[in-house]
Amino acid sequence: MAKFGEQKIVEVEGTEYTLQHPGIREAVKLRDRCKDANGQMNEEKYYSALMEHVIVSPKTNWPYWDEHDGFNDVMVEAATFLNS
Repeated sequence: MAKFGEQKIVEVEGTEYTLQHPGIREAVKLRDRCKDANGQMNEEKYYSALMEHVIVSPKTNWPYWDEHDGFNDVMVEAATFLNS
C-alpha cells in the first residue's frame, strides 16, 4: 500500500504526471470530504481533491483539462494510486 510521500509517475497522452500519496489518514479524510449526505461520492469534489492533493506535477485544475487530453485516464490512475 502506498504511504505518505511515495510517488508514482504515469504517462498519459504523452504527458508525465507525478502522483504523490498524502498518507493513509489524509487519503481517508479526502474521500470522506467528497461524499454527500447520503454517502455517495461527489465526483467534482473528488476530482478537485485529486488535482489538489495527489497530482503534484504538472499541477492541474479544471481549466488545465479544457486544454489537455487524458482527464479520465489520469483521474483513474490518481484514484487507484490513492487507494492502493
